[in-house]
Amino acid sequence: MEKDIKILVVDDFATMRKVIKNLLKQARFENVVEAEDGVAALRILKSQKIDLIISDWNMPNMTGLDLLKAVRADSDIAQTPFLMVTAEALQENVIAAVKAGVNNYIVKPFTAETLNEKITRILEKIG
Repeated sequence: MEKDIKILVVDDFATMRKVIKNLLKQARFENVVEAEDGVAALRILKSQKIDLIISDWNMPNMTGLDLLKAVRADSDIAQTPFLMVTAEALQENVIAAVKAGVNNYIVKPFTAETLNEKITRILEKIG
């Protein structure tokens, strides 16, 4: 599996971005870009090639679900794999994310192994 892919981590809490970056590093993913919300993430997505988005659900300005919908609606970035991170595994949230085109879903807290497994599954499906 490609470990040099560029991953965008979107979370409004700097600490959580750092945690995810460290988990990614443990899984040997070193090429990581950060955004503090969906608005900033869209700016990054339009300015550079991102291979995978890992986004929190609950954020100010633009939620993870709204970011997902914006990504899927933009033909230039619509195919970008998207992993949604959330604190609640509510059935209706999962259904909403799947309908919006999410590639996979992960519930906080999670380990480096779980994160690596989810990323591997996504990349195998699209690969």
